[in-house]
Amino acid sequence: MALADPDSFGERSAATGSARRTTKLLSLIAGTCLTFAALLTDTAAQPDCKTIEDFSKDKVGELPADWKVRKDTAKEAYRVAEESGLRFLRAAAKGLGVQAAKEYEWDLGAYPMLVWSWRPVEFPKGADERNSKTNDSVLAVYTLVPYSRVRGPKAVKYIWSEKVPVGTRLDSNTGLTQVRVLRSGAPEKKGEWVEERVNVLEDYKKYFDVKEAPKPAGIAVLTDSDDTNSSAQGDYANFRVCRQ
Repeated sequence: MALADPDSFGERSAATGSARRTTKLLSLIAGTCLTFAALLTDTAAQPDCKTIEDFSKDKVGELPADWKVRKDTAKEAYRVAEESGLRFLRAAAKGLGVQAAKEYEWDLGAYPMLVWSWRPVEFPKGADERNSKTNDSVLAVYTLVPYSRVRGPKAVKYIWSEKVPVGTRLDSNTGLTQVRVLRSGAPEKKGEWVEERVNVLEDYKKYFDVKEAPKPAGIAVLTDSDDTNSSAQGDYANFRVCRQ
């Protein structure tokens, strides 16, 4: 049997190696495509959410364009701020207790979850939401449901309290506002953002003892310090409603 020509063997080896590399490359490309496709599929499979407000289009240093306050004196208390590319609503109240609200209607039956991020900056001194004389909160988020032109809307209010235990139920405005304490005390890390996910539909039905899903008219926030005659600061970001 004739010995193989060393040069032709080298060429065949090179060709074989090249073919293997090509096959490996094609496999890698195919794998990358599959991974990318899987990523798109995973993204598409994530729970459907709708953005209520992310403040990305608002001017830093100003009250968000589509938010309203009941008193002109409160316009200075709510301003858009930005850190590390994140825009958010900074609330700073001195002896003030006025909400900032945004109109936003949605199908609560289809999107029962309200999601947002918040962080406390300065707790109102001596506040305790269980006492009407010291009923101030560093952070509060409302879901507003139309009820009466005279008495105002019904609301589920979620608060971050300095002293009141998590899970405590309170009410105000002659029962039209039902309050749930979501957080209590300072966060473990100063300046840390915390994301909240609450089932507003379940809470509303339970708190107001109804069976039908209401149609929210919007959301509101409140950082207040009027009852304690002190000051309070807190931040809000990324409001959205989700299916789950």
